[in-house]
Amino acid sequence: MFDFKKNIRYYSKMMQYLKNGADRFFPSKIAKLGFFIFIGLIFVGVSFYFGYQYGFEKGIENPKTLIIKGVNNLEEGMPEGIDFNVFWQAWQIIKDKYVYVEQVDNQKLVYGAISGLLNSLGDSYTVFMPPADAKKFGEDISGEFSGIGAEIGIRNNQLLIIAPLKNSPAEKAGLRAGDKIFKINSTSTEGLIVDEAVKLIRGKEGTTVILTIMRNSWDNPKEFKIVRQIIQIPTVDWEIKENKIAYFSLHNFYENAPFLFYRAVIDTIFSNPKGIILDLRNNPGGYLEAAVNIAGWFLDANDLVVSEEFRSGSKEEFKASGNGYLKDLPIVILINEGSASASEILAGALRDNRGAKLVGKKSFGKGTVQELAGLKDGSQIKVTVAHWITPNGQIIEKNGLTPDYEVNITDEDIESGNDPQLAKALEIIRSEIK
Repeated sequence: MFDFKKNIRYYSKMMQYLKNGADRFFPSKIAKLGFFIFIGLIFVGVSFYFGYQYGFEKGIENPKTLIIKGVNNLEEGMPEGIDFNVFWQAWQIIKDKYVYVEQVDNQKLVYGAISGLLNSLGDSYTVFMPPADAKKFGEDISGEFSGIGAEIGIRNNQLLIIAPLKNSPAEKAGLRAGDKIFKINSTSTEGLIVDEAVKLIRGKEGTTVILTIMRNSWDNPKEFKIVRQIIQIPTVDWEIKENKIAYFSLHNFYENAPFLFYRAVIDTIFSNPKGIILDLRNNPGGYLEAAVNIAGWFLDANDLVVSEEFRSGSKEEFKASGNGYLKDLPIVILINEGSASASEILAGALRDNRGAKLVGKKSFGKGTVQELAGLKDGSQIKVTVAHWITPNGQIIEKNGLTPDYEVNITDEDIESGNDPQLAKALEIIRSEIK
């Protein structure tokens, strides 16, 4: 290791010896001047060399920038106390020792590192999407895709069915909300994030995917062979029950949901309903704005629908702004394990503001807000930035909504076409409209 201070002292002594020698061997001033100019040039050259050597060695001790072909990795905003040398050491070990180094793609290594960074947060909704995946993102929101027609999610590190969509291949095959997915074809779902699972489940129309499913009431998992289809996502169904009860079944809160719900309400007006059943079972959610819009039919203007709370503690409130046309009619809401996100927002708002009764099973508990952040190469990070709070202050995330009347549906009920949850809702609404 080069000692800069030690060498400076050495050169000072050397210059004193040279001065004494010059006085002795070069009595003329001109000769002495030439001698010192010559020595000075040598000194400058030697100093430059050792200065370069010192800087080089310090750079080895504290590297700041490592340029890898095809990868721009200047350290910007690096957090204090974090030693990124460990990362680059691991990178170099791969480059130096990995047996199949010719197959290594530097960009894939970078994307893998970013994915690992986000996975370490333990939040299944905060994910990284490379450019190709980012481009495809939102395909399900658009209303048409090829797959099995089921919303999936992660709970307690287990991939599961949040809700099979109405009339979808998943529903027809017998999948139910809460079913645990152990395998997708031959791939174990252990450690799999939602986006990776979605890519495995989706495929060309007419092809088959095999899901290994475990249900709480079973002793052993079972295989479901499901043929992929183009999924047309339905939004709302309605009917008049017992000549006086308007039954609305909302299947999602996608972009067109407010308009389709408006049409359904207009159609029911002519029947002069006396009460309402709002069925949000197996509704995985969608757009927050759609839920707030539909809430306006049931609430007074400026009633709080939901609040978003950010990490700073600041809140953004979303309030009803509709005409409240249905606000004076008694209402019962059906929920189950497949009711998530915007479904929980609407159900919570009607429960907290006007005492609407909830019937069924505890909802899923998906109550966080994600924001898309684009990276300069076209990839994206979907990151959780806030969580939802109901008007009465309940955090939805991981808690869900607990029904006022818990009612189970058994496999036998499904096979025979019985719906004890709907039967209970009808019983309650009858008592409220008398």
